[in-house]
Amino acid sequence: MSEEREKTEGVAKEDFKHIVRILDTDLNGNRRVIYSLCGITGIGRRVARNVVLSSGVDPNAKMGNLTNEDIGKLKVSVEGVEKRLPWWMLNRRKDLITGDDLHIMGTDMELKFREDINLLRKIRSYRGIRHERGLRVRGQRTKSTGRRGMVVGVVRKKILAKTGGKRDGPS
Repeated sequence: MSEEREKTEGVAKEDFKHIVRILDTDLNGNRRVIYSLCGITGIGRRVARNVVLSSGVDPNAKMGNLTNEDIGKLKVSVEGVEKRLPWWMLNRRKDLITGDDLHIMGTDMELKFREDINLLRKIRSYRGIRHERGLRVRGQRTKSTGRRGMVVGVVRKKILAKTGGKRDGPS
């Protein structure tokens, strides 16, 4: 009995799906369902656990071994996650435009994030200006850290030395 199980444990089934597509995201079929769902932007382990338990799918099964029916249940459960989760588990509470509590996932999350930063830039808030300039936004110190990618002042001195100390433009 144990020899048969050892033989079949390492071998994938014939209908094994290496890539499962949910919410326009390719998920790894070799991982367990909960951890595979974490590949969708906006779904962490806690939300994934909620999705799996509400859909009735085995949380310890491999994603690639699920039937098309189970994958359909997961898709329906993922799309309706906003209605089931309590307000404190949602990732976009009190939306700036609508004022609703939302849970956004996938490419919608990236678009909303970019829109929020552009709104901050447009209204010229402190955070928006910091984003524009490529500086730290959350109050971190910048005197001695975060210097990579900035303009180096020594190069300018070398250019001035080559031109004989004359500067371009009005002085």
